Amino acid sequence: MTTMINLAINIDIARLQQLIGNEVQHKGKPCHIIEILEDGPSLILQQRTLSSTIQADQHGEAHRKVPTTYTVPILDSDGVAYSSAFSDLNVNHLL
Repeated sequence: MTTMINLAINIDIARLQQLIGNEVQHKGKPCHIIEILEDGPSLILQQRTLSSTIQADQHGEAHRKVPTTYTVPILDSDGVAYSSAFSDLNVNHLL
């Protein structure tokens, strides 16, 4: 089942999901696309470098390091064009 978001730009969620695993540069840092959020829609990126974030457990105590993640909105705040952060990833030609 293909979900389409009907805005000025039609976003095919199934095509977005094919981007998972692709490498991109986000703010000069190498990342992988690891998830697609349909609500938004947005891409979730995981940084590939050794820099990591301390993650707190359910009690707020930090016990482990995890790779840094970023949420990149696909559309701008008006929902009529690609966001600048998404355009900077240079993957919109794959849609």
